[in-house]
Amino acid sequence: MKSSYRQAYKFYKNEFPFWQKCARVVWSCVYVLFFRFTFARIYPFQLWRNLLLRLFGARTWYQAQYFPSAKIWAPWNLRTGRSVAIDENVDIYNVAPITMGHMVSISRRAFLCTASHDISDVGRPLTTAPIKIGSGVWIGAEAYIGPGVTIGDGAVIAARAVVVKDVPAWTVVGGNPARVIKERPVSKAEWEDAFAELEETFPINGKEE
Repeated sequence: MKSSYRQAYKFYKNEFPFWQKCARVVWSCVYVLFFRFTFARIYPFQLWRNLLLRLFGARTWYQAQYFPSAKIWAPWNLRTGRSVAIDENVDIYNVAPITMGHMVSISRRAFLCTASHDISDVGRPLTTAPIKIGSGVWIGAEAYIGPGVTIGDGAVIAARAVVVKDVPAWTVVGGNPARVIKERPVSKAEWEDAFAELEETFPINGKEE
């Protein structure tokens, strides 16, 4: 037992590149000193938090709303559209990239997790997979979104749902593990027109013109 433990401890490696380790240290300091302890609902501070994220490589609309208690592990791995709101104590653990569309709302204490460990290997190597969130998505309070998950446009994730596989567009899912509950009762054409209008001014999959 002891030898197996020592072997696992000995052979576990932190495979993050040196630049990312340094960037994480700097970002952590900036987060604590200049991001975390700002006023949540005062507009200039909302712009300030957004600016800090963009200075560290996030591609996000300058008026996207990030509460000061939201945790972003790596701003350089974050890409969002317009009209995005990240509520209190949301944990964005984006070791791998997280991409969000337009009109996305993430409620408080939700956890977006792109990393885990290989439980079949005694060395427990880190495994990562990106998360993709479509436009018009609402993620409820304390929901969990696992590595490699794609959430289709217009989907709703119920509070405390555990999402470990892809979610079809325009559905409502809930439970542990999350399952489709019903279709979302909306006018899809109206929402899609809104997505297209926002995409013209801030493309998710391209550069601003």
